[in-house]
Amino acid sequence: MKRRLIHLPLILLLALLLAGCSEDSPTLQPLSRDAVILAFGDSLTRGNGANADNSYPAVLERLSGRRVINAGVPGEHTPAGLARLAGVLEQYHPELLLLCHGGNDMLRRHAMEAMQSNLEQMVALARERGIQVVLLGVPRPAIFGLESAEPYYAVAKSAGIPLEDKIIPEVLSDNNLKSDQIHPNAEGYQRIAEAVYRLLQQTGAL
Repeated sequence: MKRRLIHLPLILLLALLLAGCSEDSPTLQPLSRDAVILAFGDSLTRGNGANADNSYPAVLERLSGRRVINAGVPGEHTPAGLARLAGVLEQYHPELLLLCHGGNDMLRRHAMEAMQSNLEQMVALARERGIQVVLLGVPRPAIFGLESAEPYYAVAKSAGIPLEDKIIPEVLSDNNLKSDQIHPNAEGYQRIAEAVYRLLQQTGAL
């Protein structure tokens, strides 16, 4: 009995620490049953390297039971994405924006500061309209040790929005999950959709 009492304060302390961590994590409002989710980005969103039905937005639509619009434009850089976004938001009126952009900026060695600014402005455009945002991190081009580039962490932190920073680097690090050097195959997109789905569940959106 005495041993249990000794461990009880430690258990309570651990529980408080875990509760404090969860409070600091960004959360989302639950999506309505007829919610529209807008997946906005470049070729990673469009699904290059796989059939349209295997793109991550198409798979996420099946997993989530919500309509997911694929608004990916292959080859697009963040300045063009920023110019395009407002019109797409007005067209579809989504409850949630999944933003996966910037890979082409890094491939073309554009300034990271400009890319970060463009991402921040995209997030602001959505939030001004009452649209929730989830950011997907993309890695810098590298031979090995892929990880999401620093601007994604900075944008997510400053805006207080959820960031899925692991799955795209993981997929692009595995040749079995790629159709070419920079695009996933069907299984890779499936993994991305599943990771986004889990994040939406963990943050309270689904």
